[in-house]
Amino acid sequence: MEQLANVVTCDYIRGMKAVGIRELKARLSAYVRAVREGETVLVTDRGQVVAQLRPPDQGMPDTVRSRLQRLAARGVVRLGQPNHADLYRPIGPPTLPDGTAKELLDADRGGR
Repeated sequence: MEQLANVVTCDYIRGMKAVGIRELKARLSAYVRAVREGETVLVTDRGQVVAQLRPPDQGMPDTVRSRLQRLAARGVVRLGQPNHADLYRPIGPPTLPDGTAKELLDADRGGR
């Protein structure tokens, strides 16, 4: 297994193993054993990361949700309310003029 070197610039991949598809196919059992032991393996195709092998219970080290929660804790962002209808005031009746959709479309298109 070769150590990852400048394949991708994301912080979460430092220290992970990278392997090309041909090498992965040739030594799949060895890579599966490494993953079973907690290793994460990046699969590359022509030098570009195309997949990630990791244990099934291991999540991404830094998800969008956790980043947002940290920003909210610092007061940088404010997280919105849950999407429950009773939390928001109604906007009132529709503001479209009277008429059917066909009449409105015909008027918009110049009476065609």
